[in-house]
Amino acid sequence: MATEASRLKPIIAAAADKFAKHRDIHTVGDLLAFWPRRYRTREADLGSVVPGEFLVGVAEVKAAHTRPMQKRRGTMLEVVITDGRNDLDITFFKAWGHERALVPGARGIFAGTVGTYRGRNQLTHPGYTMLDDFDAGHRRDLIPIYRAVGNLHTWTVTESVRRVLDVLDDVPDAVPEEVRARRNLLSRTDALRGIHGPDTMAQVAAAQERLRYEEAFVLQTTLAQRRRASSGTATRARAGRTDGLLAAFDERLPFSLTDGQREVGETVAAEMAREVPMHRLLQGEVGSGKTVVALRAMLQAVDSGGQAALLAPTEVLAGQHHRTITRMLGDLAEDGMLGGAEKGTRVALLTGGQSTAERRKALLDVVSGDAGIVVGTHALLQEHVDFLDLALVVVDEQHRFGVEQRDALRGKGSTPPHVLVMTATPIPRTVAMTVFGDLETSTLRELPAGRAPITTHVVPEDKPGWMERTWARVGEEVRAGRQAYVVCPRIGDDDAPDEGSVITTEAPPDGDDEAAPPPRPLKSVTAVVADLAEEPSLAGLSVEVLHGRMPTDEKDAVMGRFQRGETDVLVSTTVVEVGVDVPNASVMVVMDADRFGVSQLHQLRGRIGRGGFPGLCLLVTGTDAEAALTRLNAVAATTDGFELARLDLSQRREGDILGAAQHGRRTQLEFLHILEHEDVIEAAREDAFALVEADPALAGHPVLAEAVRARVDAEQAAYLERG
Repeated sequence: MATEASRLKPIIAAAADKFAKHRDIHTVGDLLAFWPRRYRTREADLGSVVPGEFLVGVAEVKAAHTRPMQKRRGTMLEVVITDGRNDLDITFFKAWGHERALVPGARGIFAGTVGTYRGRNQLTHPGYTMLDDFDAGHRRDLIPIYRAVGNLHTWTVTESVRRVLDVLDDVPDAVPEEVRARRNLLSRTDALRGIHGPDTMAQVAAAQERLRYEEAFVLQTTLAQRRRASSGTATRARAGRTDGLLAAFDERLPFSLTDGQREVGETVAAEMAREVPMHRLLQGEVGSGKTVVALRAMLQAVDSGGQAALLAPTEVLAGQHHRTITRMLGDLAEDGMLGGAEKGTRVALLTGGQSTAERRKALLDVVSGDAGIVVGTHALLQEHVDFLDLALVVVDEQHRFGVEQRDALRGKGSTPPHVLVMTATPIPRTVAMTVFGDLETSTLRELPAGRAPITTHVVPEDKPGWMERTWARVGEEVRAGRQAYVVCPRIGDDDAPDEGSVITTEAPPDGDDEAAPPPRPLKSVTAVVADLAEEPSLAGLSVEVLHGRMPTDEKDAVMGRFQRGETDVLVSTTVVEVGVDVPNASVMVVMDADRFGVSQLHQLRGRIGRGGFPGLCLLVTGTDAEAALTRLNAVAATTDGFELARLDLSQRREGDILGAAQHGRRTQLEFLHILEHEDVIEAAREDAFALVEADPALAGHPVLAEAVRARVDAEQAAYLERG
C-alpha cells in the first residue's frame, strides 16, 4: 500500500520519469494534487466535433482497410469509427502496428485534433488505447482529462493516477471528523477518489466542494493562529495626552475631518490605548484622507513617549510622505531647532539611496529617540536600524509587502508595537477575510472637500488625429496654469517594465500552460520625452523625467520642482502611482494603458484632481484585444474604486490576488476562488477560529498543524525570494 509520501517510480514505472521531468511530480501526493482539467463522457459524440477541437472519447471501429500509398512506398490504414449515430474517419500513413488492433467491432479511447480532408472531418495518427487494455475491471462513465505531461497520452496519465489510487491507504485528513460531519463533507480519501475516478459529475462536485473547503479551512486556521497570537500579546498602552502634539496639530488643521476620518481616528485611538497590540487595516478610496488618519495616530504614539515608523514601498513615496508630514506639522516637526514649536518632534527619512552622511544622521535621530516619526522604505527593516521605543508601525500600500516584512518591523519594538496597515486599493470582503484575515478592517469611503471630478477617456493611438488632440489637450491645460503627468511602463527602449509596474497580459484560456503571445513593444520614458520635444502643442513647455533608477537626491529634486510648479510636464514610470500629491496637476496621459491593471490605473488617476481643478485622464492604447478594451472602458466609466477593485480581481488569477504570482509559486488554492466562494470562506472561518480558540497549538489536530506549517513555509519562502 502507498501513502502520499511514497515515491512514484515503484508504482507507475517508466511514466514516473516523465511526470518528474515535465511536471515536477515525484510522489503519490504530488500526483494526486495534479487535478483533472475537465471530464469527458466515455462515449464520443462524433456528430458535434469541429475542426481544430481536441477530441477524447470512446468509439467503436466500424470499418478498417489498408491500401498502398500513391506517391511513396508503404501501406496506409484507413479506419472509420462510430458512436452508433455518427462516423469519423481516421488515417494512419503507416499501417504497421495499428491494423491488428483496429479491427471492426473493437472499442477504444481515441484522442487527437480534428482536421479535414476532402470536406470530411478526420483524425490523422491519433493516440488510442483499446478498452480491453484500459478497463481491466475499472470501467468508468467519465474520463478525467489532465494537462499534458510531455508526450504521454491522456489515458496514460489517467491510468497512472488510477494505479496510485488502487494501492492508496486512507489519507490523513486536515479537516477534523466533527467538522466534516457538521458541514456534510467527504473525507479526503473519498474526495481524491471522487475527483480522479468519478462515475458522475455529482461525485466530482462533491469532491471539489470538500477540497475547496479544506483550502479555506487551512488558510483560515493559519490566520486564526496569527490573530490569537497577537491578541494574547501584551504591550504598552499608548493613550497619548490631551495637551500634546496631537492636540496642537488638530488646532492648526486648515480643514475639517470627514465623518469617516473622525470615526476611524476614534477607533484607532481607543485600540492604541489598550495593552493589546492594535492590528488594523485602513482601506480607502484614492484621496480619502488616510494619511491624516495615520499621522494623527503617529502623533498619539509620540505623545505617549514612543516613536512611530511609516514603511513605504518606494523611495519616491517615502520622500513624498516625509515632505507631506513635515509640511503638515510645520514648526511641530522642528523640535530643538531655532523657531521650532515648544511642543514638537522631528521627522526622519531613511532610504537605501541616501548618502552615508544622511543615513548616519537619520540613524542617530532614530536610535536616540529625537525623531518621533520615522519614514522609510525597506531600509527600515535592516538589522542595524534600532529604535529607542517603537510604539506604532504604519505600513503604506500593504499589497507591496508580505506579512513577514510587517513582522520584521514590529520586531524592532521593545514591546510589541501597534500596527496600522493602509491601502488605497479597495478590498472586497472575501479578500479581506483571506489575505488580511489577521487584521481588523476600517474603510474610508467619503472624499474630503475640494476633490474635483475626474473625466477619463480611452485614446486609440492608431486613429488619425487622436494623439495630436491628446497632446493638444495637455498643452491647453498647462497654458491654463495647470500641470501634467505622462506615465510610461518602462524607462528605456531596452528595459523591462520599471519597478512597481503591474504589467498585465491575458491569461491563456482554460488554465493551459502555453505562453501568451509576445506583447508589442512598450512606450518608454526616454522615447516619449524625445517625441514630446518635437510635439508642436507642447513647444516652450518644461518637461522632466522621473523613474526609479535615478539617484535619490535627483528624484527629490525633480519632484520638488514639479511640486513647486517649475516643471510643466512630468514624464515618469509608475513611481508616481501612490502618495504623490501635487494639487496643481490636472491632466494625466497613460501610455500603453492596456498593459496596466484596473486598480493600478485607478491609483494613477488619483494623482490628479486634488486641487479643486477638474481632472482629465487619457488612457492611450494600441490594442484591439476585446478583454483589454473592456478593462479600459470600465475604468473610464466609473471612479468608484470599490467597483473597479472587484472587476480587477475578477479578471485576475488567484495567485495575483494572493500575491503568489509575483514570486512564481503556486497559491496553494486550486478550488477556492476568493470572489466566488464567500459562503465557503465564512463557514471555514467560523470553524477555524472556534477550533483555534479551543486548541491554540493544534495539539489535538497534528495533520491540520502540518498543513498550516506547509502553508506558512511556502509564504516564508516567497518572502525570501522577494527580499
